[in-house]
Amino acid sequence: MVSEAPPFWWTEPDWRAYALWPLSRLYGLVAGRRMRRGRRAEVPVPVICVGNFTVGGAGKTPTAIAIARAAKARGLKPGFLSRGYGGSLDVTTVVDPHHHRARAVGDEPLLLAREALTVISRRRVKGAQKLVEEGADLIIMDDGFQSAQLAFDYALVVIDTRRGIGNGHLVPGGPVRAPLVEQMRQASALLAIGDGEAADRLIRQAARAGKAIHSATLVTVGAEDLKGEVVMAWSGIADNAKFHRTVRETGAELAETRGFPDHHYLGDDEVADLLDDAAARGHRLVTTAKDSVRLAGGHGRSEELREKSRVIEVEIRFDDPKGPDAIIDAAIANARRRKLQRPAGK
Repeated sequence: MVSEAPPFWWTEPDWRAYALWPLSRLYGLVAGRRMRRGRRAEVPVPVICVGNFTVGGAGKTPTAIAIARAAKARGLKPGFLSRGYGGSLDVTTVVDPHHHRARAVGDEPLLLAREALTVISRRRVKGAQKLVEEGADLIIMDDGFQSAQLAFDYALVVIDTRRGIGNGHLVPGGPVRAPLVEQMRQASALLAIGDGEAADRLIRQAARAGKAIHSATLVTVGAEDLKGEVVMAWSGIADNAKFHRTVRETGAELAETRGFPDHHYLGDDEVADLLDDAAARGHRLVTTAKDSVRLAGGHGRSEELREKSRVIEVEIRFDDPKGPDAIIDAAIANARRRKLQRPAGK
């Protein structure tokens, strides 16, 4: 999957999107067929998939965390299932946030593992089975909506209301991961994050199709000390501009920004530039939790940058506080029906 989305994906369709249309059509045929062929493998616990229509950061990981927290509050033992994108391990692994490094397991799994049992696996079925073996009674997939490997009981599709689906074209001409008709058919609900209008058409379409619509806001946590501070923001996420908005919302004065591709590991020269430039200008460094975990155990001055970069923590807050519980209830009910419908002896 593409890690750095071209800027033209997020503007009105232009000649580049149309020039790539034949490839996009081919991609869509393959992706749509994969989604339609059915999810064959099942596990004996409810599975919630948190996905999105497009490549890049719509807010899946903080949404998955919000659902896990609601599950734990109910006495459940949730387990996260991640592909471990950006990590080097190709074996099914239980993530230990105190031992593993991002280069091995990926950055997002390390954040998930702080909250609950987390397994990474390139084969999602094996990963789900491992979670069950480890005692999980609810599986939350971080991504994997377009995959056809594992049966899930509830598909929550997250959409950033400021970005929407960009130019609406399929990869590589745009950010859409599979034909929208098929994605909408297999979605259980939409979660609209933010106060933008770019997703209004899709939200109306989902509502007409009888899909549940949830809304939420991405909020900062414990960032009061940044008010009035002059800062340099650096990040390597799918939507660096979103992080810049988050920084401004803390009340900090955003004097300078440095953006890198999603999941980017900084080189020694990039680390040194950030440290030296911030020191020369007297700016306080701020970054995301995902960027910070990628620095742990790094070489050169990586640890110095990690210590000097103030992490701005964020979380998803559903407009309806009962929203996560409604999602969990629906997944549990659907899992029961799935088991009852299973042919005898299987």
